[in-house]
Amino acid sequence: MKLSKDKRNQLALVLVCTLAVIAMMWFELIRPRYAVLTQVVASQSVAEKKLDGIQTAIKHANTTAAELTNVTQTLSEAEKDMASGDLYSWTYNTIRLFKARYQVDIPEIGHPDVGPVDLFSSFPFKQVKFTVTGTAYYHDLGKFIADFENTYPHIRVVNLQLQPANADDGGEKLSFKMDIIALVKSTS
Repeated sequence: MKLSKDKRNQLALVLVCTLAVIAMMWFELIRPRYAVLTQVVASQSVAEKKLDGIQTAIKHANTTAAELTNVTQTLSEAEKDMASGDLYSWTYNTIRLFKARYQVDIPEIGHPDVGPVDLFSSFPFKQVKFTVTGTAYYHDLGKFIADFENTYPHIRVVNLQLQPANADDGGEKLSFKMDIIALVKSTS
């Protein structure tokens, strides 16, 4: 088919116009909708992942509740021997009852001072610090301190000072002074 020059130019013009209209439709109508569709698919994927996480949490809710109960019981068990209530009474009774099994003489238990825990910052408990003085033989005192700290894991003996008690017993008995730091059970 042979076309005349005018017809060929018109055909080329129609072809160019058609391509321009198609390109304009692509850039003005199809491409923005495609971008929106891509965003919708991405947000749907995020929402599906979030839904899977929620469904997993719902499935494990009973397990999580059981773990919370176990942790709460463990914490309550750990806190049962902690200082609480009247701290002077707690301090005196704890030392008096514990020293009964040992050959340690503790005639003086200082007044407890309550304050924030100075070992860790932002610790959720407070601490009580009190001074204990007395006399004992070296071996008896060592056993008393070791057993005391092992029995009460939330209590520490610090600033232990030892010196000979007196010359009457041949210098074997020691006079001691020590600070005891214990965590205070929170009331909230």
